[in-house]
Amino acid sequence: MIHLVWPLAFLLLPLPLVIRWLLPPVSDRSSAGLRVPFFNKISHTLNAKTNKTRWPLVLGIITWLLLLCAMSRPQWLSDPVDQPKTGRDIMLAVDLSSSMEIQDFFLNETAVDRLTAVKSVLKEFIKKREGDRLGLILFGSKAYVQSPLSYDLSSIEQLLDEAQIRMVGKQTAIGDAIGLAVKRLHNRPQNQRVLILLSDGNNTAGIIPAPRAAHFAALEGLRVYTIGIGAKYVNPLFGKQSVNQAAVLNETTLKTVAQLTKGRYFSAQDVAELQHVYSTIDKMEKVLIGQDYYHHVLELYFWPLGAALLLSFILALLKSQFVSPSTDTGFFDADSANKNNGVHQE
Repeated sequence: MIHLVWPLAFLLLPLPLVIRWLLPPVSDRSSAGLRVPFFNKISHTLNAKTNKTRWPLVLGIITWLLLLCAMSRPQWLSDPVDQPKTGRDIMLAVDLSSSMEIQDFFLNETAVDRLTAVKSVLKEFIKKREGDRLGLILFGSKAYVQSPLSYDLSSIEQLLDEAQIRMVGKQTAIGDAIGLAVKRLHNRPQNQRVLILLSDGNNTAGIIPAPRAAHFAALEGLRVYTIGIGAKYVNPLFGKQSVNQAAVLNETTLKTVAQLTKGRYFSAQDVAELQHVYSTIDKMEKVLIGQDYYHHVLELYFWPLGAALLLSFILALLKSQFVSPSTDTGFFDADSANKNNGVHQE
């Protein structure tokens, strides 16, 4: 269907009549260069021919109507498209401590550090969050909000990509990251609050201990999903050497946080498991709270605008074929008369 964005533009319809009524006609007496004794006779003859032709007036009216149509900004709206509205508010808390430098993940058979692996999988997770609001918290020795809740998923992805290891310190402040998420999600509905925390679980810095921060999150109704980052092998360039996971990955802290907040703990030891973690969270936290309706919009204003421009050219050509002599005086521009009326002086 056709929709007019600014229909009030048609209130300008009588504007040409108002201008004609308020402003006096332009006089051409100053341009007269020759007195012609039989000027009145020529004038009556030309006026009679001109009055028989109404095309300039008709084209002028049509041109003005087309300009008003273009000014009203017509649009073609498609049938409404029904899109489910999930309404989730998800904060992502990413560990940037020095332990994220360990290269115990593989991407395309190439050893990469933990943060690179997390970024790779998180980007795919972010792209699938259409309709949700995402926020990003980065933490090391301190925690800070890199991005508040936003529907601009591309910006979230870019900010995550720019994050670097140790940019906020070498240690890990898990409790501060959880407390910051509680503050940011305080005013949101309880069934829509989610925090996804990725860390090695060693809470070595910060003001608030991780269990206490998890207790505050539980009181606020914030559900926390914790993901332990760590692999079975380290330093693959010198062979697959088994390491003690307890020395690198503290699962106890992460499990405690998840249990207190009625969330869930995941152990991601490789990229495939990380992908499985996000697909599981996607299924568990899908909350349908309503539906939105959208229309595909096609702008149409350039059609009447182009037609008005074309008609204005035609109107100018038609006007050039007629003479508008002044009937108030016997003065007449000889050069103009000769050109327009085919009168030749000899």
